[in-house]
Amino acid sequence: MQVALDDYVRAAGVATDLVNTAPEVWHGEDKLPDLESLAAFAELHALPEPTRPGDLRAVHRLRVTVRDLIDHPDQARLITGATALTSSIGDVTLLTDSARWAVSARPGATVADSLALACGVGILGVVQSLGVERFRACGAPTCRGAFIDTTRPGRRRYCMPGLCGNRVNVANHRARKLSQDGHQKVVGEMS
Repeated sequence: MQVALDDYVRAAGVATDLVNTAPEVWHGEDKLPDLESLAAFAELHALPEPTRPGDLRAVHRLRVTVRDLIDHPDQARLITGATALTSSIGDVTLLTDSARWAVSARPGATVADSLALACGVGILGVVQSLGVERFRACGAPTCRGAFIDTTRPGRRRYCMPGLCGNRVNVANHRARKLSQDGHQKVVGEMS
């Protein structure tokens, strides 16, 4: 597996997806409860297939580490933590076909190793290119998710915009509708 150093957006997305599989995000339901779900996650993100009994535990530990980094976005801490994730996993190389720098996972790297490599590259790339203010908690009042905002304008508010953003929009719509209905009822009673 190779992670191009300038492809930090994809790598940061992998880190975001990983931390948002945790039970605290899903009100107690772990989205990576077994090797089958980990295999599906690995396939979705082009990671090696989990083959070892300890792969799931290693990924769960990594998830906690990455979430802790996102939750405490101090530049020095992010750099130290992300460097630790990548330091023993691979070698920096120049991709000859595109003149891009990349980190290649060492032969025999596990799914947790490859995932740590991607998360580390994503975090380091965002710190360097976009800044530490891009590490955020979800803005939805009922969500405990976190994310790394790699959008151009940097105004992303939700860990999963299609889920959390939609829930907030529906709640706001219902509140407006209820307020309008109540206002119309009061106006009708006054007539």
